[in-house]
Amino acid sequence: MVIIYYFATMFKTRILGLILLGVVTACYNPPRNCGAFKEGEFRFTTTIEGSEQTTTFVRTMATEIDFFEGKADTSSVRWINDCEYIVKKLNPQTPSEQKSIHMKILSTTDSSYTFEYGLVGSSKKSRGTAFKLN
Repeated sequence: MVIIYYFATMFKTRILGLILLGVVTACYNPPRNCGAFKEGEFRFTTTIEGSEQTTTFVRTMATEIDFFEGKADTSSVRWINDCEYIVKKLNPQTPSEQKSIHMKILSTTDSSYTFEYGLVGSSKKSRGTAFKLN
């Protein structure tokens, strides 16, 4: 009987500890100073078809100019809130370029931000980190 009581008490203590741990970690929000990244010059590196590709871009409150492989491409920027915005190419060359991209800043540091992006209306999302150059 003592053994059953001991195991029951130990089980209750572990369950309570797990619940408490879940509550504490669920309440954690990574730091986000999105306002510091609304404007400026940035660099983003990603892997495309096994090759590392780097793009730089300059963003103002209303536009974003991407520089990739010697070409510049301008997009409009519409801020939804302090940490989310929609990017839409101003002069799309293909049907896929006509689609808007939803960007969401997830966390920030002094010189970079981690973001999630995907086509508007799509559940498929990718993540990346952009570094502020100026």
